[in-house]
Amino acid sequence: MIAQTQKKAVTRLHIIQGQIEGLERMVTNDKYCVDIIRLSLAVQKSLQSFNQSMLENHLQEHVSKDWKSNKKQKEIKELLDIYFLNNK
Repeated sequence: MIAQTQKKAVTRLHIIQGQIEGLERMVTNDKYCVDIIRLSLAVQKSLQSFNQSMLENHLQEHVSKDWKSNKKQKEIKELLDIYFLNNK
């Protein structure tokens, strides 16, 4: 993994972890449902951003190398798997 991408990914995961802990506190403390939903949606957006960053890293680090070494079918299958998981 690209070092800068890894550092950003770990930072983003810490933020997401904090958001999820905040969600748990809100539910435990019986906070207003709409506020809980807003934070939950923010967590989902954070995860989408994390996934995009991971995909960009994968394309830069692995797909280009595998494509050159004739592992195209492997990469196509993996990318299709991700696509279908994302669109379920």
